[in-house]
Amino acid sequence: MRDILLVDMNAFFIMCESRRDKTLLNKPAAVAGDPKYRSGIILASNYEARKYGIRVTMTINEALKLYPDLILVKPDHAYYEKCSSQVFKLLYEYTPIIEINSIDEAWMDVTNSRKLFGTPSDIATSVQKRLKEEMGLWCSIGISENKFLAKMASDIKKPLGITTLYKSEIKDVLWPMPVRNLYGIGKVTAEKLINEGINTIGDLAACDVAYLVKKFGKYGFYLYNRSNGIDDDPVCPVQAENLSCGRMETLAQDIIDIKEAKKVMALLTDSVARTLRRRKLEGSVVTVQIKYNTFKMINRQMQIEQSNLTKDIYNAACKLLEDNWDEDKPVRLLGVSVGSLKGKDMQISMDLQGREKEEKLEETIDELKDKFGKDLIKRGNVL
Repeated sequence: MRDILLVDMNAFFIMCESRRDKTLLNKPAAVAGDPKYRSGIILASNYEARKYGIRVTMTINEALKLYPDLILVKPDHAYYEKCSSQVFKLLYEYTPIIEINSIDEAWMDVTNSRKLFGTPSDIATSVQKRLKEEMGLWCSIGISENKFLAKMASDIKKPLGITTLYKSEIKDVLWPMPVRNLYGIGKVTAEKLINEGINTIGDLAACDVAYLVKKFGKYGFYLYNRSNGIDDDPVCPVQAENLSCGRMETLAQDIIDIKEAKKVMALLTDSVARTLRRRKLEGSVVTVQIKYNTFKMINRQMQIEQSNLTKDIYNAACKLLEDNWDEDKPVRLLGVSVGSLKGKDMQISMDLQGREKEEKLEETIDELKDKFGKDLIKRGNVL
């Protein structure tokens, strides 16, 4: 039997901000789109704010109606990525077998770590304690024999929970849960199941697999297996030797509209391109990651001329989205990365004059954003 942990950072963005401003810890606070103009949505709220019903994806105006004195903090994704890297670096001290699910979540296979660090519960306790004491960050950890049950366990107690959920326990713990709580089920699928009289995960587990496949196609196998605690997917470690620069985002809610996906991709590619320019790097391989609400992730890539220009990376990412988009499959996470990186001075362009103008424009935008804030200039494709 494998020993799998799912480490889920609690209220990650606002907890990162609390590292820099300790006064946020005991006051209702949230990271939001544009606090100055009170526009945009809540990206993360701390547990003090949640006491007043303030939740992720709520508009700023809605949140302020619930608690007018809510402290709003402008998002700093570069800083959150830095904090995320520090978290994952700590996790790698316990095992090299880590699968990063998003900026604030990762699976760990600690099957072979017992001799060094003790039982899975010992490891979870150590990880949680060190993240809190060394970094000021909170997490909840699920422990099980597979990835799915570890994920379900991590959601049971927040914040600062450590919960086990093994196959032998699913009858008492998993099956009484509402069917909508099953990881990988979107709102539309949950409504279809409820309309069929399937209200709990136990109801779903009791269904005949042939019936589920008839109703939902291949997705029916997923529903049957997960509701019965079955998940044979391995923890897939990141290959460190693949030099690349990327960013991924777990979406506040599943999306099926490619227009919405392109807006998210515009933000991601802008962040990646700025990082490349700051590091004086360019790449020639653009890879897009699409993770569906069924856990399945696909990676698609294409070659481009060596570049660190936002428009080049964005256009390639959109082409990959268009070629691989399926409106019948709700998407939970999107990512983009640029690989085959080289120092900028190693690349020679055939269109020097036109390229130099574009590079100068991008550099000017970067300087303005660094000086006055990332929201000073917004590209048309994110509006």
